[in-house]
Amino acid sequence: MGEWDFLGRLLDKVQTHSTVIGKVWLTVLFVFRILVLGAAAEKVWGDEQSDFVCNTEQPGCENMCYDHAFPISHVRIWVLQIIFVSTPTLVYLGHVLHVVHMEKKYRERLHRQAEEELSGLILRNGYKLPEYSDSKGKVSLHGRLLQSYLVNLLFKILLEVGFILGQYYLYGFTLQARYVCSRFPCPHQVDCFLSRPMEKTIFIWFMLVVACASLVLNLVEILYLCCKAITQCMNKKQGYMVTPVTPVLERNAFKNKDLAIQNWVNLELELQGRKLGSGVTKSLESEGVSTNMEVHI
Repeated sequence: MGEWDFLGRLLDKVQTHSTVIGKVWLTVLFVFRILVLGAAAEKVWGDEQSDFVCNTEQPGCENMCYDHAFPISHVRIWVLQIIFVSTPTLVYLGHVLHVVHMEKKYRERLHRQAEEELSGLILRNGYKLPEYSDSKGKVSLHGRLLQSYLVNLLFKILLEVGFILGQYYLYGFTLQARYVCSRFPCPHQVDCFLSRPMEKTIFIWFMLVVACASLVLNLVEILYLCCKAITQCMNKKQGYMVTPVTPVLERNAFKNKDLAIQNWVNLELELQGRKLGSGVTKSLESEGVSTNMEVHI
């Protein structure tokens, strides 16, 4: 299981940037695929080639029959399936980390320039503030991140379906105890026998059910995100209240952004007040000094 630790650590970071259904999908991936594959499936297929016996002593016949019966091991198919299905999620994680890093740098630049040119900076950027992450690095799924997440789900669905169909094309979903082979260099049609076909068939069906469950979770998550996006669009449309005089925009959709802008403006006013107060103090002190000089004269 040591070889899965690196992949597990990477996928664990995705949990903080995904939906509840995405977290369930990651749990299914860790527990019912990676853990079962490493703990039990590899041991079940450990004698796959050594106990593949054919009723002939023709040199090379048994190897050719085994190669035809198992062009690729089931365990290796499942390993490739887990890696390929996890790849879109890792690409999405890279996109999230890039967005968080860029917004963190932008937020630091705002803090550095707040005392010098706060109002001009906000006006030049058109009230552009960090919109995908907060100061703690928590991500909000909308805009580009939502699109990236949906693309990630679509690729996972396509890969799951592709591997399920590929496994069915190679082996089907059951293993028979006897395999009939007539390939060269076998002198005639020979019978070959598999070890523990029933136990291996049970594992095949178990991994198939888990793959279908992951596929269903991805489909449900897409429907959930689409319904959520439609609801947000409807709420934004309802936020416009048009009157005969002037259209008035509801503040609910932009509450967080307005609060952030107001905080920056308040900070600017506070800084200006401090500078004004210090200027008035200095002028009063200079007037007091000049008055004292006149009195002495």
